[in-house]
Amino acid sequence: MVFTIALTACASDKEVNPLHQEEAIPVTSHTPIYVNMINAEGIKTGNATLTETKEGVKILLEAEGLEPGTKAIHIHETGKCEAPDFKSAGGHYNPGQRQHGFNNPKGFHAGDLHNIEVTDKGTVNVEITAPNVTLKQGEKNTLLDEDGSALMIHTQADDYKTDPAGNAGNRIVCGVISKK
Repeated sequence: MVFTIALTACASDKEVNPLHQEEAIPVTSHTPIYVNMINAEGIKTGNATLTETKEGVKILLEAEGLEPGTKAIHIHETGKCEAPDFKSAGGHYNPGQRQHGFNNPKGFHAGDLHNIEVTDKGTVNVEITAPNVTLKQGEKNTLLDEDGSALMIHTQADDYKTDPAGNAGNRIVCGVISKK
C-alpha cells in the first residue's frame, strides 16, 4: 500500500512538471534539505529540516545547549560554518541588495527571519517560514546556489532595523544549507 502511494506521488510530480522529466536533477523542490547545526566549538547542537512550500521555505529547527532568551536567526549567503566565529558564512542572504530589517524602509534581506525563543532549559523547537527564498535550483533567490547558504543563530535578538545585521550579536550556531 505504501509502495503504491509513493509511486502515485512520483507520477503526480511528473505530470505537474513535464519539462523536468528528462533532466537528472539531484534535488527537487520537494526534497527536504537536512542541516546539522553546530556550535562555536564545532559540536552538533541540533538540526534543521528545510522544505519548499507554497508559502516559501519551511524551516523546522531543533537545538539545545543555548543560553535562554530571544535570539536572532538568519539565513547567510555562503554555505560554510567554520567555527568559532562562523564569519565564513558571509553576510545575510540578500540577492535583492536591500538593507537589513523588517522595520527598515530600505529593507529587508531575503534571509531575514523572525526572532526565536530559547527556553529556560536552553532548547528551541520551532517552525519558521522564509517567504522570500526557495529551494528550487536555478531561481534567483535559491538557497541552493553554487556555494550554498547557512542558517545562523546569534547571541541576541534582532532589532529588525539596524543595517547590516540587526544588532544581533555574535554568531553562535551555524548549519550549512546545500544540495549535497
